[in-house]
Amino acid sequence: MAAALTIRDAASSDLPAILDIYNDAVANTTAIWNETLVDLDNRKAWHQARLERGFPVLVAEVEGRIAGYASYGDWRAFEGFRHTVEHSVYIEKDHRGGGIGKALMQALVERARKGGIHVMVGCIESGNTGSIRLHQSLGFREVGRFSEVGIKFGRWLDLTCMELKV
Repeated sequence: MAAALTIRDAASSDLPAILDIYNDAVANTTAIWNETLVDLDNRKAWHQARLERGFPVLVAEVEGRIAGYASYGDWRAFEGFRHTVEHSVYIEKDHRGGGIGKALMQALVERARKGGIHVMVGCIESGNTGSIRLHQSLGFREVGRFSEVGIKFGRWLDLTCMELKV
């Protein structure tokens, strides 16, 4: 039988696990285009900023461990874009591919609907076909692709932009 999955709002006690997931993505994937690991104070400030803006930070918990997290924030910092958000979802390396990302995204989309969000934007490294397929399965559509707009691990990366009208 599969382990029970709980999706809930992140608590400050979850931030060390969120930090580990984030830093693993920085060090080992092109999901995050940062190259510098962050510390716990960074994640505390990030979490506090999301809460102050009324944006959700959700975690997926499996057998008492944080297996992933998702959030959204401002897409552009201008008033006219206040009903559009950019989201992110990150899964702990041992839990990838098991449906946790989809469950987190479904919960995040529902929060967006209830929160008066009109459009969710996802910007995904174009080689991350798993994430692109996940977004497509949730109704996101590709709206553009930028060529060689970022660099990581010594190679140029393309960016696929997707949107969902919620």
